[in-house]
Amino acid sequence: MKKIRSEKNTSKENSSQDRAESGKLKEVKSNVAGIDVGSETIFISTTKDDEVKSFRTFTESYIQAIEYLKEKEVTSVVMEATGVYWIAFHEMLEEAGLEVYVVNGRHVKNVPGRKTDVLDCQWLRTLHSYGLLRKSFIPDEKIRALRSYMRLRDDNVRMGSQHIQHIQKALELMNIKLTSVLSNIMGVSGLNIIRAILDGQRNEEELLKLCDRSVRDKKKDEVLKALRGSYKEEHLFLLKQALRSWEFYQSQLKECDKEIEKLLIEMTKDKDDISPDTSKPGKRNPGSPNKVEIDQLHRHILRLTGGRDAEKMVGISDSLFLQLISELGTDLKSAWKTEKHFTSWLGVVPPQNRSGKGKRRFKGKINTRAGQLFRLAARGVAKSKDTALGGFYWRKKSKHGGKVANKATARKLAVMFYNIMTKGIIFVEQVLKKYQENYDRKRLESLKKQAARFNLSLVPA
Repeated sequence: MKKIRSEKNTSKENSSQDRAESGKLKEVKSNVAGIDVGSETIFISTTKDDEVKSFRTFTESYIQAIEYLKEKEVTSVVMEATGVYWIAFHEMLEEAGLEVYVVNGRHVKNVPGRKTDVLDCQWLRTLHSYGLLRKSFIPDEKIRALRSYMRLRDDNVRMGSQHIQHIQKALELMNIKLTSVLSNIMGVSGLNIIRAILDGQRNEEELLKLCDRSVRDKKKDEVLKALRGSYKEEHLFLLKQALRSWEFYQSQLKECDKEIEKLLIEMTKDKDDISPDTSKPGKRNPGSPNKVEIDQLHRHILRLTGGRDAEKMVGISDSLFLQLISELGTDLKSAWKTEKHFTSWLGVVPPQNRSGKGKRRFKGKINTRAGQLFRLAARGVAKSKDTALGGFYWRKKSKHGGKVANKATARKLAVMFYNIMTKGIIFVEQVLKKYQENYDRKRLESLKKQAARFNLSLVPA
């Protein structure tokens, strides 16, 4: 542990402190500390007059830092979310019974005069004592564990997809046009052909027999033409390496699914069993080869959420539902008071403010994982033209383009998800029904106005 002399503040900082002391700002929190966490050293400021102290980032040093905070009778600490360095210390502080505020660095980056880590921790403490910092959303320990598994699973999916591109490249180098005749070369037919080629099979007729019956019946001639290529050793070696790498990441996905299933069973062991309601099945996205493979996954999710079934929403599958829970938890009301707070945090609202004089002020770009998931769900909504949300997407796209339409639809889905998790599916169904009725009424009024322009009238069929 090192003692560091408190650095002098700039004139702007002194003036802001003077204003605070003169009564314009009052301290609302006492016994607080500011912590700046780095990769090798942390800096702690407990009071305005005390010296800033530094500790190393070893576990033993973290224990010493917590003892120091307790000696100073600190009850609440604040730190910036810097990479992943804060996570281990945050967990230890929570276990020690301290209130921990993890704040977004953008909220304090414009404080004037901050030049070093020492001033960082001092100003974090000052702002926290005045109640000027907002606590970042951090789910409970079980949800954090689920989030770790789901994010690792996503990494495996992403890295496995790179090797699918290598497989496609190897086939193209050999002029084997499987990608032109099969919608998915990593499906049953495609994998059977690739593995047979690596085993030495070169006869097109024999390779065709490995395809699904529908492929043989509808695309026989095209597949035979696509399988005529030049099987060079170097390209076959590339194909073999790429397939083995893809299979490795598929095995990693299965291991992740096993760990996720264990965690779900543990999280729901004390909850009531809830059977899925099959009377009103929701519309689901087309099956994905990377979907979570867990027996009775939907039942586990319903037990975890207390029967709040967001899977009934268009565009939301079981796998996507589980991803959203891993990022947001199940108690949305305590984290976000209203749906507007929720959508703003997700980053699915327009990133601008308009002043009274008509000037626009653009905010910084917000890109959360949960927001990306709702944008992904919006792509599924775009494929369903027979739903209220599908119609909303296409109307937005015709006026403002696909990017705006995707974001606006993602916001609609986020609001529906929030309402389901806080008010139930019946409330959302009523809202959608009312939305569709209002839209139909406005269309009818518009048609009547257009008919009146030509001295015509509408007659019911």
